[in-house]
Amino acid sequence: MLIDTHCHLDAAEFDADRRQVIGHALEAGVQAIVIPAIERANFAVVRELAGQVAGGAYALGIHPLYVQRADDADLDALRDAIRQSLGDPRFVAIGEIGLDFFVPEIASGEPRARQERFYAAQLAMAAEFKLPVLLHVRKSQDILLKYLRRHERIGGIAHAFNGSAQQAQAFVEQGFALGLGGAMTYERALQIRRHATDVDLRHLVLETDAPDIPPAWLHPPRRRNRPGELARIAQVLAGLRGITPAQVAQATTANALRVLPRLSAAILADD
Repeated sequence: MLIDTHCHLDAAEFDADRRQVIGHALEAGVQAIVIPAIERANFAVVRELAGQVAGGAYALGIHPLYVQRADDADLDALRDAIRQSLGDPRFVAIGEIGLDFFVPEIASGEPRARQERFYAAQLAMAAEFKLPVLLHVRKSQDILLKYLRRHERIGGIAHAFNGSAQQAQAFVEQGFALGLGGAMTYERALQIRRHATDVDLRHLVLETDAPDIPPAWLHPPRRRNRPGELARIAQVLAGLRGITPAQVAQATTANALRVLPRLSAAILADD
């Protein structure tokens, strides 16, 4: 069993063939897909879509690249959506939230302060409702950790993690697993591949971030990624660690279920 812990299955890139994409993933052994929201406008969309996918689950949150067009009313709407979703077995986390300091236009000044305010507010909701988070981590590891340390261990997944070994350990100590996906499949991605081999397997999960971050075999990078690529991504991780794909599948599935405790109920919802 494979779990794609981060897939934007609601993206417009899948509008023409979403059912076929889901079928391809199932054929590849992907039996659960977590679909994170990115803004208020798609809270209902990811909830509905998760209910249409075998093993479908969803998270609710406001992505750091979207906070510039959000306001306090969106945070209120998020809180309401969380409350309404607590009884839904497919609701597993708050996300995608975090900080993005890679994009120059939002990495300083008021845009950065706005990112941090929305991140802090959503972390507080995670702590209040005792939910894990799906973290967007791009050149922002230390600041993300600074806010995390203000709460008891929230935990969750550091999505597409590409920090230092020390930062990786710090996230693990905060109860996070590190998300590995298509970027790991490129030989030049030395830092990510070091995490793939050096971090204890208990702290790694698999993801695609589809339709983004396509793996090496979908070169050039502009080609669309799909959740069904997770099987080959798992094979790459197995090769880097010198273990079997079955061992990778077993470990990463167990890890995903540990850091996203509600995910088991989402999978069982289809039994």
